[in-house]
Amino acid sequence: MTDAYADGMAVRRDVLGDAHVDRAVAATTPFTEPFQDFITRYAWGDVWTREGLDRRTRSCVTLGVLTALGCHDEIAMHVRAALRNGLTREEIAEVLLHTAVYAGVPAANAAFKIAQATLDETP
Repeated sequence: MTDAYADGMAVRRDVLGDAHVDRAVAATTPFTEPFQDFITRYAWGDVWTREGLDRRTRSCVTLGVLTALGCHDEIAMHVRAALRNGLTREEIAEVLLHTAVYAGVPAANAAFKIAQATLDETP
């Protein structure tokens, strides 16, 4: 059996980058620590490590769902993650355009604005 926390932390660092994860860990409080443990173990350790989808596909799904749900605080982070996972800027735009058809133009419009600002600041 693997250690879901250690596996999750490794994937989290690989996908989001050390700087992001270090900031999240440093900002952890006794109140937020159970949630940080939860997302590291289950989102990153159990789901992102599964073999059924590659990381590029997981990034596409994640961007689409975040857009559909209007999770604006998460979109920039996952645009950067998508780039780290090998998606091109054009592919990210296609994911958002595709999402517009199924989740609505206003949701995709907001995501495009966030993604554009994130891509503008990303080398």
